[in-house]
Amino acid sequence: MNSVRAVIAGCALLAVGLILGGWLLGSEIKDVRLADRYVTVRGLAERNVTADLAIWPLSFREAGNDLQSTFAKSEQDRATVLAFLAAQHIPQEDITLGQPGVTDTQANDYSSARTPNRYIVQQAVTVRSHNVKQVAAAVQQTSALVAKGVVLGGSPQYGQPNSVSYVYTELNSIKPAMITEATRNARTAAERFAQDSGSKVGTIRQASQGLFSISSADSTGEGGGYNGAAQSNGSILQKVRVVTTIQYYLQQ
Repeated sequence: MNSVRAVIAGCALLAVGLILGGWLLGSEIKDVRLADRYVTVRGLAERNVTADLAIWPLSFREAGNDLQSTFAKSEQDRATVLAFLAAQHIPQEDITLGQPGVTDTQANDYSSARTPNRYIVQQAVTVRSHNVKQVAAAVQQTSALVAKGVVLGGSPQYGQPNSVSYVYTELNSIKPAMITEATRNARTAAERFAQDSGSKVGTIRQASQGLFSISSADSTGEGGGYNGAAQSNGSILQKVRVVTTIQYYLQQ
């Protein structure tokens, strides 16, 4: 009799264990399914800023068959460029003189091509100024150099002929506020989605900060992505942009 009671009690305990285990397993599956409920949103933040640094390389060249006279002409061109910058009220401390470069077009013994001028002398004067408006005004007057016989040419350091670059250097000072704004905008988008779907926004599942980009203020593109402290382009008025991507859990 005792053995029969023991068997019955064991079966009862087994049944209770199966019921309890099934309830716990169902609860875990429910939690897992709820954990899979999330929404991915993006938050955008933009700021219009003014460049605070101008970098303007002025390169010029002379060509001839006599090295001494060609170099002398190049030195005259440099004096003309410096006089032009002084007339534009560019201070001397904002001007850097580059080292002259000389190319002998006949130095290559394996080249059969012969140019009219054997020597090419190229120099560069670079303006680096925080008075961007002053530099922008001077750029508009470069035709005066051409009128005086200065042959403006491409600068190997910057790739484009005498192009001025405007730089915004204070990006780090506005980064935290822009990230906060982008994150707030992302949550607003998530709350709007949750409201439409009958859910509530929970905690963050995953988040990633996009790259900061700077482009011309009147540009519709995003510009180049980067996380550095400064980026240059050809416009004084610039737009800083960042996009954050965040996943939020959705709760019933």
